[in-house]
Parts: sequence; C-alpha cells; structure tokens
Amino acid sequence: MSIVFKGDFTLFTFHFTSFYALLGYLGHRFASTINNLMVNYKLLYTLVLATTINTSISAQVNTKNVQNVAFVKTDDTTARRGPITIVRGMIQDGKGNIWIASFRGVFKYDGKAFVNVSGKVSSARFFSILEDRHGNFWFGSIGSGVYYYDGKSFRNFTVKDGLLNNGVTCIYEDKAGNIWFGVSGGASRYDGKSFRNYIIEGNTMNEDRTGKVYPDRRPYEVNAIIEDAAGWFWLATRGNTFIYDGQQFNVVSQSGKPFKNVRSVIEDRKGRIWLGGNDGLWRYEDGKFTNVSTMFTDCMYEDREGNLWTGSGNDVAHWTLSRYRAKSLSDAKIPSPKAMAKVKIVFNILEGQDGTVWFSTFKGIHQLKGRNAVYADGDVVKESLSKNWPFK
Repeated sequence: MSIVFKGDFTLFTFHFTSFYALLGYLGHRFASTINNLMVNYKLLYTLVLATTINTSISAQVNTKNVQNVAFVKTDDTTARRGPITIVRGMIQDGKGNIWIASFRGVFKYDGKAFVNVSGKVSSARFFSILEDRHGNFWFGSIGSGVYYYDGKSFRNFTVKDGLLNNGVTCIYEDKAGNIWFGVSGGASRYDGKSFRNYIIEGNTMNEDRTGKVYPDRRPYEVNAIIEDAAGWFWLATRGNTFIYDGQQFNVVSQSGKPFKNVRSVIEDRKGRIWLGGNDGLWRYEDGKFTNVSTMFTDCMYEDREGNLWTGSGNDVAHWTLSRYRAKSLSDAKIPSPKAMAKVKIVFNILEGQDGTVWFSTFKGIHQLKGRNAVYADGDVVKESLSKNWPFK
C-alpha cells in the first residue's frame, strides 16, 4: 500500500494524436456533438479533455523580444462575463484581480470588467497561468510557448529559447524560485537564464543534457507539478505519475499499478498528497494511498478552511463541483462529498479573497451562488439550474 518505484506494467495506449490536432481547432463547438461518436462515457470524457489541450526571476529575465502592448477593448458581453469559451487556468493576484487563461486569450477581471490582456500580442489559445513571487505573470499556450508579462510588456519563450515544447499545460514556481513548465513530452525548468529539460520516454522520465527540443506535439504531456514539504517533486502526466528527488524520476504506483492520466496534484495544509485523475481521487498519507472516489477527477482546490473542492464526473454531460468538509478528511472512514453544482465539466476551482468560489468550464468562469453557476454579471448559466439536476 505504499509508493513502489519499480516494476513493469502494460502501457496504456490510446491514439488520439491526429484526432487531437483536428479537434484542437474546432474546440468547444465540437464538444456539443461528440456524444454521437462514442458510447462509453468514461472514454468520451478522456477524448474531450484530450481535445482541450491539460533565484530572482524578475531581475534575471532577458528582455529581448519584448513587446509593449495596450489592452484590447472587449465587447459588452465579454466585458461583463468574460470570454464564453474554454478556460483552463485561473488565479487571483495579490491585488485581488482575477486572471484567466482561455482559448480566446488572457483576461484580467478587476471586479467590474474583463479586459483582454494578450489580444495584441498573440492569438494563441492559452491554457495555464502563474503569478510568481515577484508579481510577474507567466501564461502558457497551446502551440505558441509561454509568455512572460511584467505588467508592462511581454516576452515570448519557445523551443527557440530552449523550452522543450511549445504546448504549455501547467506552470509552477518551486521553493528556489525556479519556474517549471509542464509541456507536451515532458517538463522544462527555467532559472531566469536558461532551461533544463526533462523528457518522457515511454514509461520513464529523465533529464536531457543534449539540448533536445520538440517543435511538434509529443505523447504524455505533464498536467501538474508540485514540490512537497520534503522537497520532492510530483509530476502528473497523461502516462505515468513521477516523483523526482533532484536526481532521478521514479514511478508512483499502488499495489504494483502505476497511477496513469493523473490530471491534478496538490498537497494540503496537513501534508497529505492528493491525486485526481482517471482512477478517481486518491489520498497519500503516512506512506499509504487511500481511494476516496472512483469518479474521474480533473481538478482540486483546498480552501482557507481546509475543505477540499473537486471537479469530477464520468461523462461530459453530468459533472459535479463537490466539497469535502475539512473535518471529514481526517476521519478514518472514507469521506463523502457534498454536490455543490452540476455543469458540463469543471476545469479549475478558485476561492477569491472575499470567499467567493469561482470555477471554470467550457463556457468561461462562474461564481457559485446557491447550487447554480452564475456569470460575473449575475446571470445564471442555464445548464446549471438546480431544477435540472437530481441532487442527493
């Protein structure tokens, strides 16, 4: 019942590469008709998510290739509600502004209106976002690399600068101030001057010292990266999940079975590690894994009271934003969550400084009001109306 670092296993193969390329352009418009293509709901969910893709830096970042830009004026609906499209990244900065990485660009919400920050810099679909310890922002895109933003100007990093791949699915800052990028085919670590790359090859992951980069999409992008209290890095990928101790990568497994297609990893305030993905929701504590839910779990968030929020579901049409009470997470028995809202897929969850719970879906970002999903302007997302869902 502990982490196993050795042992062979059968590699799960699922050939969506060419299909991904097609669906990537069609985006969420194709999602509404995809139910007609598949019968198996769990397989359907995996397919849809595959299409939506997963030191002092401020002083050291080279400012070559910088673009100074003005914000793009948005139409009235977008200004009030934000972009009505896929939103995969969402944070709140130290000043209380909410930043979102969407398939229509990067937007900033000051509590009054949404403004397109990236529109005059790039037409890329954005997927991930980070505010570093110096107040600078990093925006990861699908196919156009990562954009560094200091509040005034942008710099674009791509494979030409040493980034392993231009599809950036997650961004993380470690305790030393290095910025990690989960990308298609592995990960890149940036120390403010250069990149160190780590490549997934089949069942393994290793540091590359030859300067390889991959302009084209690779299998097994990295979905999430964290550094735990012990200084070990957990990297969740569409293939195996790995732990990196600074020297080598080891596969994380339970009873000889590797954790595959893990979408999110967090460490809570009690030092417990949570994995969410294809095999459901798992808790790692005192050297043991415990399965908390078998439902596909795409995202997790611990709020200020220690409650655990999850976005999970076994098919596209029926998805649940759930909350596990902090007290129940410490009980010996498996905790049961409370369904807070039902929508079509939850990609990201955030608790605002004022206590408001935000979450993102195929249709932008929403607030939780009662058991409904509500746009920032107060209008209810029709698909989330409580009367349409059999809450237990």
